[in-house]
Amino acid sequence: MSLSAKLQTAELDWELIDGIEVPISKQFGDVYFSKDNGLLETRHVFLNGNDLTERLSQLNDYQYFCVGETGFGTGLNILTLWQLWQQIRPDNHSHLHVVSVEKFPLSKVDLIRALNVWPELKPLADQLIAQYPLAIAGCHRLSFPEERFSLDLWLGDAQDIFPSIPKTQTVNAWFLDGFAPSCNPDMWQENVLNHIVRLSDYGTTFASFSVAGVLKRGLKQHGVQISRPRGFGHKREMLKAIWSDSSQALSDPADAAAEIKVQSELASTASSSRPRQIAIIGAGIAGLSTAWAFAQRGHHVTIYEQNEPLSGASGNPLALLNPKLCPIEQAHEHLMTLSWQHALNFYSRFKAFRPIQVQQLALKNADELLGLAEQYPEAVLSVPDQQDALPKTDYPSLALHQAGTVSPQQLRDEILQHPNIQCKKAKISRLNTADNQTELWQEQQLIATADHVIVCCAKQSAELFENYPVLKPIRGQVSWVDNSIQPLTLDQAYSYGGYCMQLDAAQLILGASFYPNRDDVDVLAEDHVHNYELIHSVFPEYAQQLPAVDTWQGRASVRAQSLDYFPLVGKIGNDGQMYTFAGLGSKGFLFAPLCSEILAALVLGELCPVPQNLLDKLNPQRFQKKTKVKKPYYSA
Repeated sequence: MSLSAKLQTAELDWELIDGIEVPISKQFGDVYFSKDNGLLETRHVFLNGNDLTERLSQLNDYQYFCVGETGFGTGLNILTLWQLWQQIRPDNHSHLHVVSVEKFPLSKVDLIRALNVWPELKPLADQLIAQYPLAIAGCHRLSFPEERFSLDLWLGDAQDIFPSIPKTQTVNAWFLDGFAPSCNPDMWQENVLNHIVRLSDYGTTFASFSVAGVLKRGLKQHGVQISRPRGFGHKREMLKAIWSDSSQALSDPADAAAEIKVQSELASTASSSRPRQIAIIGAGIAGLSTAWAFAQRGHHVTIYEQNEPLSGASGNPLALLNPKLCPIEQAHEHLMTLSWQHALNFYSRFKAFRPIQVQQLALKNADELLGLAEQYPEAVLSVPDQQDALPKTDYPSLALHQAGTVSPQQLRDEILQHPNIQCKKAKISRLNTADNQTELWQEQQLIATADHVIVCCAKQSAELFENYPVLKPIRGQVSWVDNSIQPLTLDQAYSYGGYCMQLDAAQLILGASFYPNRDDVDVLAEDHVHNYELIHSVFPEYAQQLPAVDTWQGRASVRAQSLDYFPLVGKIGNDGQMYTFAGLGSKGFLFAPLCSEILAALVLGELCPVPQNLLDKLNPQRFQKKTKVKKPYYSA
């Protein structure tokens, strides 16, 4: 099975041993954890084998430590590691991050059953289960900020996943788990081990219950030094290893030079033991979500906004999370599908979020749209009986069960309450780098310096840089109208080229108009008419009962869209201090949470939660123009 194929969940048998239910994989004919005591085996092999008690307890302030795992299984190893982290973590802002891969994820029901064996892990297991992802290929980031702990669970075949993970930081310790090489040889192939070492560096450690020849040979050829201490229980040996001579890993001079450059960049981002001073220009959803990502990691964020927060395209009364899901074989690298899953997890932490179901009407290519219901897990999509549909329509629809709305103003208020975030009113007109700091100028006055600046002001981002990628303006107007006589249900939204849903118990919000290459923001009667015609085209009887268009209210704003429709997320210019996040088009609330995590990873030197192919598509430098900070007429 390749990474792009539809995932198959694990098929299990259960064996009762000394009163404990032990799960056994039907696919591989092997147990998920030791019949003797899986918890003690994990501590002996993986925690002690990587010397994690000592290493984690000595982390410096703001230090990032990453553990990689080759088989997530029941999550026992990760929960045991998390338990250790709770017990010995330093009282500072250090962070533990785990990257784990799983080809056959357990269903949530089986996961709960398997973890019930370990009552002492239940408080952590409950938190894991609450965020446990759907069986859809790709990276799923689970965040536990209060614990200073996070997990990237990559679902799919290890042979496809490991080559796709960008090396934006080094993995410090490896749990080489998974079923025995005799049962699951694919996990231990040279291709997998080569990329495990690629993601590692001098000082990285490795531990495994297996001492199979294929594993030992694969590590030794990279210069990894192996020892074989006593194994757990009846097992005579286990594997413990350290990469202690990085010069042996890359024999090709060009590869070695490239690796030295990568390591230099990683070291520069990982060496700080103090909070970073982050300046964000722009307080739309891009700026707000980015501020949250850094603030949650303990860094100090100042947002500079020339008007008021959410004064631009992000300031509509209500935002709908309504992705167009791709065919399942593309899900692992499809920005909208990955962003949708992450956004639901992210926004559910805020009072501004409301779960909702979206009826996506099939105006054309109905078979293609409705066919998605057979590809995704049942909890995601279904094709409802049209006789039950309200309001009445002639079009079939696809029901997206996992969606939601966000109240932008309420979200803004919640984010700006974070103690590490402050928002100042200022129009930044110039950026200048000096002494590893970036200066922020308002006209001819220096108003602040920062370790990093993230420019998040949509189309106006180009005012601060030369040769900034082109962002085209798109005018859009939403409308809202009293429909208290015939309100829709609050848990439903409808998507039909436009969209409609209840703004509150008495008002319907609908839209939106879409006019490329226009940047006017007056509320226009003609746009209300456009929105009326959209809803009338699918719900004619319902639309005819709405109040006259001249009673409608609305809001117009300008979205910014890149030429290839992908946002700009990453470094801008040639230094490591300036970044940008812009060009979200009409999907700002959908894209922002995941893109903010990507941006924080790039700035701080963490592993990214997306494959390299997608990261390249987001890179602002993909347009191959040398971007420079603009110098106004009065600068030297």
